[in-house]
Amino acid sequence: METYVIVLAGFGALVLLTAWLPMVLRALPLSLPICCVGAGAALSLLPAVSGLPLKPSEHLGLIEHATEGVVIISLMGAGLKIDRLIGWRRWAVTWRMLGIAMPLTILALAVLAWALLGVGTATALLLGASLAPTDPVLASDVQVGHPTEGGEDEMRFALTSEAGLNDGLAFPFVNLAIAFAGSGTLVDLSWAHWLGVDVIWKIVVGAALGGLIGRSLGWLTFHLPNASKLSRTGDGFVALGATCLTYGIVQIVDGYGFVGVFAAALALRASHHSHEYHRKMHTYAEELERLLMMILLVGFGAALVAGGLLTGLTLPASAFVVLALVVVRPASGWIGLLGSGLPHDEKAVIAFFGIRGLGTVYYLAFALNHAPFDAPDLLWATVALTVLISIILHGVTVTPVLRFLDHRSGRDTQIGQLEIPLQQEAT
Repeated sequence: METYVIVLAGFGALVLLTAWLPMVLRALPLSLPICCVGAGAALSLLPAVSGLPLKPSEHLGLIEHATEGVVIISLMGAGLKIDRLIGWRRWAVTWRMLGIAMPLTILALAVLAWALLGVGTATALLLGASLAPTDPVLASDVQVGHPTEGGEDEMRFALTSEAGLNDGLAFPFVNLAIAFAGSGTLVDLSWAHWLGVDVIWKIVVGAALGGLIGRSLGWLTFHLPNASKLSRTGDGFVALGATCLTYGIVQIVDGYGFVGVFAAALALRASHHSHEYHRKMHTYAEELERLLMMILLVGFGAALVAGGLLTGLTLPASAFVVLALVVVRPASGWIGLLGSGLPHDEKAVIAFFGIRGLGTVYYLAFALNHAPFDAPDLLWATVALTVLISIILHGVTVTPVLRFLDHRSGRDTQIGQLEIPLQQEAT
């Protein structure tokens, strides 16, 4: 009973911090994820926590599904808050980051892992594919604001839309690593099956079916006769229902659920673009995402200390992490944005702030659950250090950097004007 009461009190404190900390940290060069990881590390010093089995390899299924859940909720929230309608030209920067920067990142990281860590090709490819996508969960500080808020600048839009899609588009390379780990040689792989099923079928089905579900839910929500519109309920948890329904249906027909959820969110938003109910659904998704993120990051901080998550770390792995964050991603992002017409400082921000987080953890747990890979402890240590440094590095720098660029471009004045009605609405 004593342990139960302690856990209950701790959960209550976590819920309160979920609500209060973002307001306290808004003006500081500090982020909510940093505080969560620090709290988890501090809790791990307690005798009741230090004795818990916190080694990731012993809980692969739990880690996979927990991170999967928070990622899909985050993808729904990201899709709902994007004001810009999808299009080839309107999303040109996004397509550059997905079509050029992400494949370059996967290739460079795989080669770097093979050369520095001495792992096999399958393991190197898994590490590259897991670390390439930016995280939609931990990237809220660099994303666009609430639905219909306006002032959607190119930097925040690019980072939001990229994070919304690249988590799903990294899946073909994770599946390729799993297939390679199972076959042992590139010759034995069925490349036609990988290209036809893992790349084309799963992506197309995810995008098309997700969009169809989103459009259908949009019709039910906004276009039924007035007495029957779902928007009249005022319930934000409709976003959770839409997320789970879309993800489940897309996965059942063997599509990429991550792609499907983001496509559904975009289609749902487009069905009545300016309706205020989008803000209510987004707010619910954002609050739920933030709570689940805090729980997982507290667990991550505890696993770092009490679970020995970094015990398999080596000096070459540390060098790999530093190169991945400060060389590979920024260089790949810069190459992808060449010719985009963006100012150099905005290109630098988009290329640098490729935050790694719970999506990376999900991919690693998923792959280790489906195939044997070399040096799993080294993989966990490398991924854990990457996520930890990314949380600290990007969390400390994002507020002053974006504030400086907003001030220089005059966007801070526009943002201040937009926040006034939001504050009045809150009061």
